[in-house]
Amino acid sequence: MGSSLSNLNDGTNGMSMGTSLGDIPESCVACVFMYLTPPEICNLAGLNRAFRGAASSDSVWDKKLPANYQDLLDLLPPERYHTLSKKDIFAVLSRPIPFDDDSKELWIDRVTGRVCMAISARGMAITGIEDRRYWNWNPTEESRFHVVAYLQQIWWFEVDGTVRFHLPPGIYSLSFRIHLGRFTKRLGRRVCHFEHTHGWDVKPVRFSLSTSDGQNASCEYYLDDVERDEALGQHKRGCWIEYRVGEFIVNGSEPSTEIQWSMKQIDCTHSKGGLCVDSVFINPIGDLKEHRKKDFVI
Repeated sequence: MGSSLSNLNDGTNGMSMGTSLGDIPESCVACVFMYLTPPEICNLAGLNRAFRGAASSDSVWDKKLPANYQDLLDLLPPERYHTLSKKDIFAVLSRPIPFDDDSKELWIDRVTGRVCMAISARGMAITGIEDRRYWNWNPTEESRFHVVAYLQQIWWFEVDGTVRFHLPPGIYSLSFRIHLGRFTKRLGRRVCHFEHTHGWDVKPVRFSLSTSDGQNASCEYYLDDVERDEALGQHKRGCWIEYRVGEFIVNGSEPSTEIQWSMKQIDCTHSKGGLCVDSVFINPIGDLKEHRKKDFVI
């Protein structure tokens, strides 16, 4: 089998043979790579010299990078990328790039090349965060930012945030990452504590988002409805849950898009507590061209 693969790659086995993969010009391989994902390109790079050369071609990787990848590079010191090939630039941008005092991160998806973003709880405005009677900062390995905001008890619960960036055209979703209860490690095992968890079954929490070009979305969730969750076979307590707020469309990188979001439960007739707030995620979920095609068909 190994001999067969070798023959397929170099097109020789000591006998006269027809055309093989080894005879395909590098330029033709590069054209095929335009339609493959970055992981697929890397997997094929080892077939032979032509595939290896095409897999390193700037013309191939330029198509895999977002159109405004320079906006992401501007967050890095120039010496980190000014001598790199497009393939190496893709590799650099596929790792998280911190900005705004490390409270936010940007990166490109390794499969789609689309821009993703995460915003730490430290990068948001949280009512009462400076008062240790209400909130604490808990270090943890379970957050990409290594810290979460833990609410012990409060009456006015509100978390707001905003970010402005030159996002590439596309369809994006925004979601909050939340955990009911606090967690620790005991003898190497994860242990959850719910002594402060209360009030989230009385009234729903309202989530909302808006963009600088007038798009809006909102929704409501009961964060803790034990009877309903058990009936549905869901277990929210002790688990990280991503609450999807809504979607928005970016039509172009210029001008930059500002996104605002909030999570609030401001009914002061009851207190609530026992909640960890980790981050907000802004993820690409669709291509703008496909969205326009669907609208045209409709």
